[in-house]
Amino acid sequence: MSTTVILRDIIIMKYLFNITNILVIIILLLNVVFIYFWWDTLIATWGIEKYSIPSIIFLVEALLIISIIKIIYEKPIVDLEYTIKKFLSGQLKIWNIEIEKSPNPHLNYIILFFTNTLTTLKNIKDEFIHGKEIKSEVELGKEIQSKLLGKELINIPSLNVIAKSKPAREIGGDSYDVIQEGENYYIYVWDATGHGVGAGFIMMMVNALISWFSKIYQSGAQILINTNEILKPRVKANLLMTLLLIRWDEKNKRLFMTGAWHENLIVYKHKQNKCFKIKSWWVALGMIKDISKLLKEQEIRFEKNDILVFYSDGITEAINQSKKDWNEQRFWEERLIAAIQEAPNVTEKNYKNASLVFNNISIELSKFMGYNHIQMDDITLVVAHYRGEEYNINEEKEIFLSEDFITEWKW
Repeated sequence: MSTTVILRDIIIMKYLFNITNILVIIILLLNVVFIYFWWDTLIATWGIEKYSIPSIIFLVEALLIISIIKIIYEKPIVDLEYTIKKFLSGQLKIWNIEIEKSPNPHLNYIILFFTNTLTTLKNIKDEFIHGKEIKSEVELGKEIQSKLLGKELINIPSLNVIAKSKPAREIGGDSYDVIQEGENYYIYVWDATGHGVGAGFIMMMVNALISWFSKIYQSGAQILINTNEILKPRVKANLLMTLLLIRWDEKNKRLFMTGAWHENLIVYKHKQNKCFKIKSWWVALGMIKDISKLLKEQEIRFEKNDILVFYSDGITEAINQSKKDWNEQRFWEERLIAAIQEAPNVTEKNYKNASLVFNNISIELSKFMGYNHIQMDDITLVVAHYRGEEYNINEEKEIFLSEDFITEWKW
């Protein structure tokens, strides 16, 4: 029931009481007329003087009836009408709406019903306003995150990097970035437990910490150790962040990896036309305060036309139907590796590049998820290609899915 309907019913009741008052006044006037025109008969019958006690009695009677109606019936209704008008105008500031009870128990039930209804509507209105404020904050967070993830990546002279992320909700817990400090370039992907505002806020904290510590330390392990030391006391115990960080030494053309319990790093070796998995270390950021003895930076052999693939578990754990019912299949790492190895080569050349691998993974994931897919988790994919001498920037072009594909996946 809306407040407009409530106010309408209250006004109707008020009009009924006003009509009652008018009827009482009419009766009073009839009494006066009766006394005036039939007074001689009264004198002959009762032997009393004109305009004396009967007139006063009739007047007092009328005033008493009107007063009783106003006190017992009309005043509570007027108070309720006033409260509703304040509510509609936005001037009602109190939490507990109390209206003076009537001596009439039947009318009290009506007043109680309207009062409770009005209180409920006020609470709904307050919650709606608060919800709009929260929504605006979420939209602001979404905008900030989209600008962070959508910014143009730093150009690495020897590597070509393609990276995209798609959150499962308005704000995601996945992140990626490329940071340059001197001759070192840091590429990382990370995933916070859960989704939403909390995970997105932690993501931005970690981005800032890694960016700062990369100015102080060269080793990826030292960057993550110090990031974790700052982060751990400031987040809840159930908030963990897995992370995979690569340091590319542009001067010496050397690749180093530091893992914090993230998904495997997949390295496609051009000469062998085969993918190799490199496991991350078994400790996540936020798990314990001191991870200095558990993280280390290791060097990885990386040659020209080799390709690195970073990803979050939103890809490998994607399902092939619109709901979970224990009959679903997951994409898993085997399909991801197959998509990498089966990606086409650059036209009339014998190597793959970043865009061909990235797009083939997207195509295979799209075909697997199909129509009405459900995205259960944030999805992030980063592909880095070590350019050879024959590399041409014009080779990097996006491949679009043909219209006859049964798919609806879009980054």
